[in-house]
Amino acid sequence: MNTNRIIIHVDMDAFYASVEMRDDKTLIGKPLIIGSMPNERGVVSTCNYEARKYGIRSGMNIKEAFNRCPKGIFKHPNFDKYRSVSNSLHKILESYTDITEYIALDEGYLDLTGKVSSWEEARKIGHEIKKRVMEELSLTCSVGLAYSKTAAKTASEEKKPDGYFEIRTREDFVKIVIDRDVRALYTVGKKTAGKLHMYGVDTVRDLQDKSDFVKKFMGKQGEYLVDLAFGYDDRKVTPYREEDTKSISKEFTFQKDVSSFKLLDDVLFILAFRVEERAKRLGLYGEGVSLKITYSDMKSITRSMLVDECSNDAYTIYESASMLLKNVKKGEIRLIGTGIYHLREEEGRQLSFNDIFSGERDIISKKVEDRWRELKNYYKIDFDEIKNSSNRLKTYEYIEKMREVMESM
Repeated sequence: MNTNRIIIHVDMDAFYASVEMRDDKTLIGKPLIIGSMPNERGVVSTCNYEARKYGIRSGMNIKEAFNRCPKGIFKHPNFDKYRSVSNSLHKILESYTDITEYIALDEGYLDLTGKVSSWEEARKIGHEIKKRVMEELSLTCSVGLAYSKTAAKTASEEKKPDGYFEIRTREDFVKIVIDRDVRALYTVGKKTAGKLHMYGVDTVRDLQDKSDFVKKFMGKQGEYLVDLAFGYDDRKVTPYREEDTKSISKEFTFQKDVSSFKLLDDVLFILAFRVEERAKRLGLYGEGVSLKITYSDMKSITRSMLVDECSNDAYTIYESASMLLKNVKKGEIRLIGTGIYHLREEEGRQLSFNDIFSGERDIISKKVEDRWRELKNYYKIDFDEIKNSSNRLKTYEYIEKMREVMESM
């Protein structure tokens, strides 16, 4: 294992909530919950530290959050705004190294190995990042400096919020986590922790003491967890290229279950444009189209089909998804989604019939306009605002309006 690496983990503090408080000072000091509204179906995306005092946490059912804190302020997330702030954060981080790996909009790793000559120099960068984030974004972040990714993430959580901490050696890491719950280790979530607890492995120390047993009953996963318990983690900071994604999909969860397959078909038409927008931004085309359905009993099914010509065209995606929808079991539907898979870049695909003949493109364009007109006449809603919009929340608002109209008929 390479123990000479120098890695920084940067984690924004209560990111979505902090951005909202930055932009609206009246929210400061009040419990703020970002996610669904209390009367909607959904979960908490994040919340500020005032809300956490009530036991509210990310992923909690929104109704439970409301019961815990009925006087809290609930807001829908504004992902366009958060993404813009995240892009500004990335510019700051990438000014120190080109080896960055982002886990989410609000956190990422930097590999400073070879970029700095000492821990002191890395420490200076860590503090400088915190200073610049405050000065340029008016937000706080917590920074961890360590010899591995797991240790760096642990370090960034030690002094939250607005913290800084270092874990320079494997021995230092083990001293910190040895008597903590196994969930203190990277990748150990609720399910894995539950499995370990069943066998009397509650703490990191237990994991060390029962390492042979854990390896035997959990196989390769067990070997990995035991390595982490002893402070070994040789994972590299790997820059992520969005174009390397293997599929592109968009889905929507209704606030109330729906049974109208006409509405579902219409929603697929709208979601297809969100898939197209991302695919074209990345210059990717799909050889196949997928459909996802989740019923009211939480049972999910997926269906897929190859298309005749590699495409990222919304209408092609919609037509294929619509065809798949016709062959699924009727019932109360909670979620619907569509996407493309087996992705290719521009150079790796054959030109389609529509690419070559402008007349075919004109026919498709007319079909699209006719479909939008049909939706407008049926739902009595003007869809112009979302035809060419990448605003996810605005698109989803329109889908909910469609559901409400259908429900009132």
